[in-house]
Amino acid sequence: MTQLPDLSHLSHDEKDALIRVLWAQVQTLTAQVQRLTARVAELETRLGGPPKTPDNSSLPPSAGQKANRSETPKRTKPRQGSLGRKGGGRALVAHPDETVIARPVCCAHCQAALDAADQRLEARYDKIDLPPVRPRVTRVERYAGQCRHCGHTTLAPVPEGLEPGTPFSLTIVALAIYLRVVHAISYRRLARLMLELVGLTISEGALDAAFRRAIPGFDAAVGAILARLRRARVVGSDETGVRIAGKNAWNWVFQNGEVVIHVIRNSRAASVVDEMLDGHRPVIWVSDLYSAQQGHGEEWQICLAHQLRDCQFAIEAGDTIFAPRMKVLLLRAFVLARRRHRLAESTRRSYRQRLDRELDAIMRQAPINRHGQRLRRRYGKLRSHLFTFLDYPEVGADNNSSERELRPTATYRKVTGGFRSVWGANFFAAVRSIIGTATRRGIDACQAIKMVLQGKSVLASP
Repeated sequence: MTQLPDLSHLSHDEKDALIRVLWAQVQTLTAQVQRLTARVAELETRLGGPPKTPDNSSLPPSAGQKANRSETPKRTKPRQGSLGRKGGGRALVAHPDETVIARPVCCAHCQAALDAADQRLEARYDKIDLPPVRPRVTRVERYAGQCRHCGHTTLAPVPEGLEPGTPFSLTIVALAIYLRVVHAISYRRLARLMLELVGLTISEGALDAAFRRAIPGFDAAVGAILARLRRARVVGSDETGVRIAGKNAWNWVFQNGEVVIHVIRNSRAASVVDEMLDGHRPVIWVSDLYSAQQGHGEEWQICLAHQLRDCQFAIEAGDTIFAPRMKVLLLRAFVLARRRHRLAESTRRSYRQRLDRELDAIMRQAPINRHGQRLRRRYGKLRSHLFTFLDYPEVGADNNSSERELRPTATYRKVTGGFRSVWGANFFAAVRSIIGTATRRGIDACQAIKMVLQGKSVLASP
């Protein structure tokens, strides 16, 4: 209806019908206005709130605004521990490959001869160089002999590592996997690097084939690590987004002090956790507050680092009642977490009771800021999971170990833009699992990759 009809020509029944139609429209428009008013208020509140930064949210450090570095005055004194100062400089190599002894023959002033007895050691230092690196090619000439008596042909055996097939050794394949996964070097750049740096000609197709041949060995090694994880007492977990062939997926990590497992799945649901644990329920589960990460352990330690940032955001949003006090309590918890291994059980129990009493006092506060109210409701539900680390000192107060394991994934995603195939994503996850587990045993990444290619287990190392 765009124009009001002439009411003088309407009967009472027609006027009543018109009133009912207009009343229905008024109710509809009133409800719509209320919804839009609430939406505008929400947007205005969000617009007027503090910006999200790495210090008050889960934004990565790379997303933060970098402040200009302040100008520092030029150094007037020698740098502490600089070369030439006593106790400074690079430590000498214990066993140098070559030692050059330089002795003066005669006096530079009067030309008189100098004997060994007249000389003393004035300085000792190392000069380090890299020899030219070139491929070492071993030609294999394999003979076959035919028996004169029975006619049978016998093929000569070859030494281990010189079997027919790919011409590239395990050392070359391990180096290629290391550069590809750890340093996110593309196939094209990797082939060029091999050619220009070590003089090895290898095509992108050969690299791809070498990676595919390595998959069964890495899958077997990951299977052994997964079996160890499913018996673990403590498990920490986290996840981050990745791209596979232009579609969103998730890199999950499950780790503790002994093993690391990376898996890439299309889902961010709790079913991924159920798949990996396969019925196992660890004593302690460490994670953030994401719903899919909840309810997987007998006890739960939530990441207090996330909570500290949330409190900081609430403070910046204007809460002066709840969040500041809660932040102080969380900072005190972090101090205790760093000391937990040195504290006796009775001392830890005493500190736990003290933190609980302080939390009771904070929970009695009545914040008027909505962010403070939100945090108060949250910790009212989660208070029993804030200080689990004092009851179980084998876990910390945060989930930073899981986040550190996912940091290379984020770097790889930024450098490469994502994975082009599912098998490539799964291979990346398998290699990262091996590297993470080996690191916990003091084995570097390149050595760990080579061990798997040789059929050795990183779990067998101390």
